[in-house]
Parts: sequence; C-alpha cells; structure tokens
Amino acid sequence: MRELFKNEISGWKKTELLWLVFVCAAITALSAYWGDSLVGIISAVTGVLYVMLTGKGKLSAYIFGTVNCVLYSMISYKAQLFGETILNVFYYIPMMFVGFFLWKKNMNEETKEVKKERVSFKGRVILASAILLGTAAFGKGLDMMGDALPYVDSFTTVSSVVAMIVAVRRYAEQWWIWLFVNLFSIYMWWQNFSAGQENFATLLMWVVYLVNGIFILIKWERELKKG
Repeated sequence: MRELFKNEISGWKKTELLWLVFVCAAITALSAYWGDSLVGIISAVTGVLYVMLTGKGKLSAYIFGTVNCVLYSMISYKAQLFGETILNVFYYIPMMFVGFFLWKKNMNEETKEVKKERVSFKGRVILASAILLGTAAFGKGLDMMGDALPYVDSFTTVSSVVAMIVAVRRYAEQWWIWLFVNLFSIYMWWQNFSAGQENFATLLMWVVYLVNGIFILIKWERELKKG
C-alpha cells in the first residue's frame, strides 16, 4: 500500500495538481450553491479524480472510480435514466476491479504510469459498428421501459461499455470514444437539470470530463507518437 501511494503521487506537474484542486473545489462550491445533494457532490468529485488519474495512467483511478460508480448509479436511477443505472451497477463496478488488476500487470517502472497501446484500423471499424448497432437495439429496449431519453441514454451506455473495454486494455482510442460519450452525457444531464432535477453536480462532472478528456487525449496521442 505504501509503494502504491508513492507511485500515485509521482510524475505530477504543478499545473495538473492546481487544476485538480480547482475543479474539485469549484464543483463542491457551485453544487452546494445550487442545492445539490451530498451524494451528488461526492459522486462528481470522485468522478473527476477517476478521469484525471486514468489520464495519468495511475492505478488509484479505479479506487475512486468504484466510489463514483456506486453513487452515480443511485443518482441515475432516481433520474429515471435506467441505461446509466444498469451500466454502472452491472458493468462499471465489476470492470473497475478488472481494470485495476490488468493495469497493475502493465505498469511502466520508469514513469510509474500504465503502458499505452493503439487499436488497429480493423479494430476501430469493429468498435464503431458495435456502438451503432448496440445503440439502436438497446435504445428500443429503453424506450419500452419508459426511459426519459432512450436513444441518447442508449448511446452513452453502449459507447461507455465499449470505451471501458478499450480502457482496461490500455488503448488510446478510449479517449476518442469518451469524447462523444461526454458530449451526449452533457446534453442528457442538461435536459434533466432543466426539468427541475437537483443534479447540477452531475452536469458539472460531465463538463469537466469533457475538458479533461480533450487534454488527456492529446497527452496519450503525443506519448504514443514519441514511443
């Protein structure tokens, strides 16, 4: 545990740490102002920590990710976004443990970050096809369940399933998929917040995910080009 902690705090730039502290503080303050729940605030903060730590290739990402998944599933169920609920309870939480152990076996001893890989062209075609077909099929099911935004919810759910598989395999393409997941999720939770639901922290979380995801995408692509 001591060695894990030592590895997790190494390799950070001052700007990265300042951004992390600023974002977590801003989410907490703004969410409290808008009257969001404690569960929503903790979910948002742990979600931001998960994304930032994943981008840095740190193992502790999956610890914070587990907390985020449990709380986010509760929020999604209350908001009648059943696709998001199913995704987190039956997929994300188990995959957090899978990701932790797969990453642990593939850490770079020099940088203390996970080793990064790239998907082949054929693999990208398969991933895109799976997302499109899965969105259509699952969206129909969610519509029958009375989901608030069935096909948007379906796209974010199916894309997240695919992105998580890509993530635990350490592929940089995960960040391209997350980019679209973040955009659609912002729309979905904006609609929810506009309808009067107190989920401002969750909306902010997805906005931060989008901003962080763009920077992390650039970081991973640069590192792969150098390698």
